[in-house]
Amino acid sequence: MKNYVIGLDYGSDSVRAVLIDTENGQELASDVCHYKRWKNKQYCNPSINQFRQHPLDHIEGLESTIKNIVTASKVDPSLIKSICIDTTGSSPVPVTEDGTPLALTAEFAENPNAMMVLWKDHTAINEANEINELAATWGGENFTKYEGGIYSSEWFWAKILHIAREDEAVRNAAYTWLEHCDLMTYLLIDNKDLKTFKRSRCAAGHKAMWHEDWNGLPPEEFLGKLHPYLAQLRGKLYDETYTSDIVAGTLNQEWATKLGLTTDTIIAVGTFDAHSGAVGAKIDEYALVRVMGTSTCDIIVSAKENVGSKTVKGICGQVDGSVIPGYIGLEAGQSAFGDVLAWFKDTLSWPLDNLVYSSAILSEDQKAQLKEEVESNFIKTLTEQAEAIPLSESIPTALDWVNGRRTPDANQGLKSAMTNLSLGTKAPHIFKALINSICFGSKKIVDRFEEEGVRIDTVIGIGGVARKSPFIMQTLANVLNKPIKVAASDQAPALGAAIYAAVAAGIYPNVIEASKKMGSDFESEYFPQSDQVETYKELMDSYSELAQFVESITK
Repeated sequence: MKNYVIGLDYGSDSVRAVLIDTENGQELASDVCHYKRWKNKQYCNPSINQFRQHPLDHIEGLESTIKNIVTASKVDPSLIKSICIDTTGSSPVPVTEDGTPLALTAEFAENPNAMMVLWKDHTAINEANEINELAATWGGENFTKYEGGIYSSEWFWAKILHIAREDEAVRNAAYTWLEHCDLMTYLLIDNKDLKTFKRSRCAAGHKAMWHEDWNGLPPEEFLGKLHPYLAQLRGKLYDETYTSDIVAGTLNQEWATKLGLTTDTIIAVGTFDAHSGAVGAKIDEYALVRVMGTSTCDIIVSAKENVGSKTVKGICGQVDGSVIPGYIGLEAGQSAFGDVLAWFKDTLSWPLDNLVYSSAILSEDQKAQLKEEVESNFIKTLTEQAEAIPLSESIPTALDWVNGRRTPDANQGLKSAMTNLSLGTKAPHIFKALINSICFGSKKIVDRFEEEGVRIDTVIGIGGVARKSPFIMQTLANVLNKPIKVAASDQAPALGAAIYAAVAAGIYPNVIEASKKMGSDFESEYFPQSDQVETYKELMDSYSELAQFVESITK
């Protein structure tokens, strides 16, 4: 008898669901729902790096995507054995004592501080700095040591501390906080006891300073030095955490009815998108999986005996079981990857948006047709012309820090910069410089891992950029001087979540075996071009010099 599982993947802009045949990883149905409030830029203020999302965007997306794939597949609901959810992170949400997000209550329905604080929200830079200073000077354990030694404004405690100081009403009303992946899992299960609810090991270990060495989260003594609220919150969180091959509960009746499923459907413990994406791409030792979208997350797994008690500095954590149970998962990443190019496109689009598309000379139909034509050719034409520029021609040097730096050595206060501009510099030259910059930022991450003794033999690319831009992937292969394989699946994180779901349902004995059977094949491979590798090394030196200068003048 066939068995099926569902992987639900929450990205920055949309949620996607896939229904997977556990026998071979075949995708029977998929569906995507874009967040309508987020699309309208509600609750966000980019000028201060504030990016919030309303939980209703995620709840509505969950219902529509899963309902659609169940209906479209015509699969008997009793054969759909399990669901696992992956999300962005760290994206914490304040909730009431019964687990209701504050934003779903009348008092906080339009309050941005009561929304989910999206991973890319950097309003907590000062709070992250305070955490780092306290961890280094308070006289006890340095709780950041398994998080690369530097706590980021993108992470759990910094964000909560910022909200607690900024909004007394939210602070008083928030009984506890849930990571996004935990919230969506909790929403679906029948067990509504927050004290026994199984929280994600991946989220807790990489973003909340959870570790076995100190029996869980940092103690009240430490957290209270930051704010009394954090000390109080500590007792309303958790000590134990769980990997995503573990059952969190079964589907409750309310959601079984909404989704067209049964209450026998198992719900696995939640996880983060990059880590499940690595599983969907058949991650193995000595392979770096790069999830390349608006930002990047870079994932490696290592046998415990290879890492031992060594801590890798300047990364985003090393956590037992965060990717594959029994292995140490190591995470790094760039705060902006595709976002760097999207920023440039938005900048170049200003005269179109403000002059051409608002022109009284053109009819509404002409404007719509022109906009459609520009959108379909914008990046394509820039790419073609940038690719045609020889490396011997003068190209600007740019930094990829338009949203700060995640790895190595998190510093969200850093800004991008560009040098070597001239009157001969055209848009394709700048575009090529920006592509170089995101590849050079990637090289810094690989260098850090290798300097710290973490072996990397090959690179696996997943995500929209990896599949859609051969130019970027070939540039990356040249800069890294390593081969890069590209996963064929459009939905590697959702597929990885489905793999966890299959293990939680008992269909496979472990994640490695499930990944071998269900994981994505590879559709292409890029190899370093020896004639360009040396030139990119020289350009990389220019990037490093500019990076060092900008960092030296940043306060």
